[in-house]
Amino acid sequence: MLLRIGRIIIGRATGTYMNRWGIPDWLGKEVRARDKACIYCGTPMIEQMPLHGPRSAVATWEHIINDANIITRENIARCCAACNSSKGTKKLSDWLQSPYCKKRGINKGTVAEVIKAALSLGEFQDKRDKGDYAQDTFQRPL
Repeated sequence: MLLRIGRIIIGRATGTYMNRWGIPDWLGKEVRARDKACIYCGTPMIEQMPLHGPRSAVATWEHIINDANIITRENIARCCAACNSSKGTKKLSDWLQSPYCKKRGINKGTVAEVIKAALSLGEFQDKRDKGDYAQDTFQRPL
């Protein structure tokens, strides 16, 4: 159960502070330290929109896999408002093929390591779902 006080959410069972997207404070700090620049385009980000400036470089929270229930360091990241707006709810691999990414030179080789890891996992899952890999390929060795 969660308790909301303004923009602050507190998990009653754990006493953990969370932001309005349900990201625990400890994870938010970790991701902020990791993602100083946009994980997609590499633009240095700012925390607040300038009074008379564009909002495109403002840091936003990103769910790499578009599922708000997956709140892990592998799925939560920071990206600029421009990339977040363009990606929306698109699947990551599809978005990387979009005109937006092509125009800006965003591709599998230019994104941050957290995105490269998500893409690798996604490729394995796609191949497994198609039957290209045996199920035991994904089990950890003892």
